[in-house]
Amino acid sequence: MKLLLVYAERFGYRTTLKTVKTAPDKDESVEIEDALVGFIHFEAADEQDAAGMETKLVKNLKWAARKNETKRIILHSFAHLSDTKASPEFAARVLAGAETRLKDAGYEAFQTPFGYFLDLELSAPGRPSARVFKSF
Repeated sequence: MKLLLVYAERFGYRTTLKTVKTAPDKDESVEIEDALVGFIHFEAADEQDAAGMETKLVKNLKWAARKNETKRIILHSFAHLSDTKASPEFAARVLAGAETRLKDAGYEAFQTPFGYFLDLELSAPGRPSARVFKSF
């Protein structure tokens, strides 16, 4: 798993191109302020330990959110950080589990639409805790 964690003063997206046939049809545009955005890439080897990957994901998202003093977390499937990819079904399942666990822990958690390319807007401050990369 690769994580690019970015604190955003403002994050917005608009659905553009559906890439996973089983994804529900969506045409939406959303803007969120004061949030940690997790750009999350699951690798093929991650499928051997779904529970472990979900736990690592949640712990790292909570850690980075605390560092940036926000309770709002956006989970964004971003399959561009490694050469190998887990299946879309695996990624969707782990993201859904992580979202539920974050909400249960008192965070406002959101997922960008899974299975779509999105137009993105991101405004991030220039400080060390605003950008973190993790690899597991």
